[in-house]
Amino acid sequence: MKRTDEELRELSIKGDGNAQNELYHRYAPKLWGVCLRYAKNRMSAEDILQEGFIRIFTYLDKYSGEGSFEGWLRRIMVNTAINYYKKNLKTGKEMEYTEVFAAKSYEPDAISQISNEEVLGLVQELPDGYRTVFNLYVVEGYSHRDIGEMMGISENTSKSQLSRARNLLQEKIQKLYGKK
Repeated sequence: MKRTDEELRELSIKGDGNAQNELYHRYAPKLWGVCLRYAKNRMSAEDILQEGFIRIFTYLDKYSGEGSFEGWLRRIMVNTAINYYKKNLKTGKEMEYTEVFAAKSYEPDAISQISNEEVLGLVQELPDGYRTVFNLYVVEGYSHRDIGEMMGISENTSKSQLSRARNLLQEKIQKLYGKK
């Protein structure tokens, strides 16, 4: 019989390794996608996933039962990814980037030609700051104000990085699928 999330949570808090293993295997595939979106490569995504699950198991007793358990896990993983980004940020290079990318047009059906894996690959190629802001705004739905607070940047920097991320993605799509 499959155990409920609550049963797994309670047993995991008590240190039951089997329950922890089951909880990990139930949610790791779903949370892996979150990690991949924020990471520059698979190795970084693995680090984020591992660090995130350490935090999950450390704070399982803090889950209040309000809202979905999966949503709570996802929030921890997003926060872990943001902390990973901050820890690995090199002297704020992306924050000071001033070159403006010109938006280029692309063929109308270019977007329909791109697979999910290709989109993920293009997003992973973005500079760290751009990738993080893009994911927080577009995928997770945070406001620029919230992003600024989470990342320690201004609201306008968040807006600027999102704009630059979109322009870079358009350029990459143009190169792959647009008119040469």
